[in-house]
Amino acid sequence: MIQEKSSKGRFFEDYLVGEVIYHSTPRTMTDGDRSLYISIYSSRFASYCSYEFAKKIGFEGFPFEDLAVFHMVFGKTVPDISFNAIANLGYAEVKFFEPVFPGDTLKSESQVIGLKENSNGKSGVVYVETKGFNQKSKLVVKFKRWVMVRKRSDRLLGKEAVIPSIKTLLAAKEVPTNRKLKFDKFDYQASGEKFKLDDYTIGEKIIHGGGVTLDESEHILITRLWQNTSLVHFNINKRRDGRRIIYGGHIISMARAYSFNGLANAHTVHAINSGTHANPCFSGDTLYFWSEVLDKYHTDLPNYGLLRLRLIASKGEVETFEIKDNNNTYKSNIVLDLDYWVTIPS
Repeated sequence: MIQEKSSKGRFFEDYLVGEVIYHSTPRTMTDGDRSLYISIYSSRFASYCSYEFAKKIGFEGFPFEDLAVFHMVFGKTVPDISFNAIANLGYAEVKFFEPVFPGDTLKSESQVIGLKENSNGKSGVVYVETKGFNQKSKLVVKFKRWVMVRKRSDRLLGKEAVIPSIKTLLAAKEVPTNRKLKFDKFDYQASGEKFKLDDYTIGEKIIHGGGVTLDESEHILITRLWQNTSLVHFNINKRRDGRRIIYGGHIISMARAYSFNGLANAHTVHAINSGTHANPCFSGDTLYFWSEVLDKYHTDLPNYGLLRLRLIASKGEVETFEIKDNNNTYKSNIVLDLDYWVTIPS
């Protein structure tokens, strides 16, 4: 007798509002993870490239990029949440609470906070809140996301939709701060730019130099690093066009790395208000990036400011800052719209 032991992942019918899912396989972060992250994205933010720089501004060890932590915690959730996803639709209320250092072990848990069946009967949207903890059970990151998931059978269930309340903007006072950081010893020569909080103007737009053509091998390598097993990123038979979708987190990290040019001192991400993957990306697409300054905030800590940014990734060079058409729909060349808070010396 053949027993089915291999999981085929969850489908929309398998979720219940309120249930808590404890994700398997905790992951210990290593210096190798850091090196691979830098090699893929060429990230140059000094806090994550130089241990001496990180120590000088108050880190207790050599921290990982905040987005690397996000991806690792996110990856733990994929087998239970988005293995059978059609698309990851968005993120919101992302907060980073504790820095992560080599040797820290991360684990994830998620609570289903909403469900909405699609009218086509083939899929539905699953809303979850995910928490990532280190080996000391300290909360390191928390976020909400919503995913379009396939159904096991093409029939309407007739369940009443439960759509959770989700903030698309965290007020500056809601953004976690690292009170151990001291920016009075910030080395502007080492960081690469001289700009502080008040050197930026609300409404200012910054085109980040250069562009990048997405590569199939890099995407597969980094997606495996995060242990993100979603079928649409690996199996070409799961899409009618026979193409693998580039993981949205790969786009976020690439955009963040390129934003160094003009925002070198916006060096740690503390919160993501909202993120939308507006259109899918595939190997061979060439992306360009720009940011808009949305807000500024002086915290109660000396020389410690927060900058709210909108980071856009588009296919093709930046010729206009318009990202939506007259129907308020994202234009076909826009692939990422990310609204987030970063720390910056003030």
